[in-house]
Amino acid sequence: MTTEDWQRRPGAPRHGTQLCPLNEIREPGARGFLFGEGKERFDMFVVRRGADVFAYVKECPHAFTPLETWPDKFLTLAEDEIVCSTHGALFNMDDGLCTSGPCTGKALIPIPVTVENGMITIIQ
Repeated sequence: MTTEDWQRRPGAPRHGTQLCPLNEIREPGARGFLFGEGKERFDMFVVRRGADVFAYVKECPHAFTPLETWPDKFLTLAEDEIVCSTHGALFNMDDGLCTSGPCTGKALIPIPVTVENGMITIIQ
């Protein structure tokens, strides 16, 4: 799946959608976002490390299950990697690449975001 494919999913937010102020996400930390309902539901999350933010579709590339079991719990205890609570796969925060687990070598689907005037915004 290419970076742009997330935009074709039902309920996907559009370019320019503001997600939340940067200071509403702990550092390091992560927060999930939901758009739509039912078949039009789109789940994503944002990871923050310092002033850097990275966003991904909330779906493990192994079994296509949601990454977190508990709301907004996307990071390892050390808060240095993204973890799939279903299979324990580990992902880099900055590029979504799986470094350990059943989907090693695959990656989370990125969603391009930026921080403009303190607000995390989808840019593509």
